[in-house]
Amino acid sequence: MNPYLTNLSKEEKIERLITLLKEENPGYASLAEPADAAGKRRLLRTLMNVRWPGEISAEYQTLQDSLLQEESKERGIVSIKELPTAASLYPCTKIKNADRITLWQGDITRLSADAIVNAANSQLLGCFVPCHGCIDNVIHSAAGVQLRNECARLMEAQGHDEPVGKAKITSGYNLPAKHVIHTVGPIVGQEVTDRQREELRSCYLSCLKLAAKQGLKTIAFCCISTGEFHFPNKEAAQIALQTIDTCLSVLDLSRVVINVFKEEDFHIYKNLFEEQIVSWKI
Repeated sequence: MNPYLTNLSKEEKIERLITLLKEENPGYASLAEPADAAGKRRLLRTLMNVRWPGEISAEYQTLQDSLLQEESKERGIVSIKELPTAASLYPCTKIKNADRITLWQGDITRLSADAIVNAANSQLLGCFVPCHGCIDNVIHSAAGVQLRNECARLMEAQGHDEPVGKAKITSGYNLPAKHVIHTVGPIVGQEVTDRQREELRSCYLSCLKLAAKQGLKTIAFCCISTGEFHFPNKEAAQIALQTIDTCLSVLDLSRVVINVFKEEDFHIYKNLFEEQIVSWKI
């Protein structure tokens, strides 16, 4: 790693990365650059989000990796192993494997785990909408452009879109997590169908089986399909928790984190853990 590049200030790294991405695409030459630091960082994320898969220069990779790892430390890295289990927080829970499940509210890109789960789209290339708030965009933005490049290689080898309910694994690159497991959830219309319930169940099952097959011990799930794909939050949580609890009885995983971002989802899962009778209405 070039010490000169890594010793640049954060703003200098951002400015140089913007220049390198603009040089890749002549159409961006006249793009105005904001004067403030926050605006420049947003522009860099925008250019990363819209960048099509392709090789990157050694200079770009060194600067990007240094910047993203610095930002990761600033956000604060959270070790899954240090988080309390659901069994310790909800001692009266009837969830069988609550001693190996954690409910945690926060930014999934902060988690140090063997794998975090990305709710991907069927192209598996990440979100191209600049600075979009979906988990797909957030994870790719924190991991770096290498993640999109690896996903592109997987999809080229596969030769078709990723089916709903399946899972693929990649490296985590600049994330604290070692790997990212990508799964495509069902898109719900006016009401949930039985097929969509089974597809969502398959997302969790495929991710857990893949993690176990790869010898991973810790995995963190986002709330698959409840955002842009409109699966009802409570029903999705019931499916997720039942599938995770059932799988932990047969798979050699030490900890599964249910990661939520919204207060609504936290309370849904909290209530599920606190129910005295587990009656899965799915």
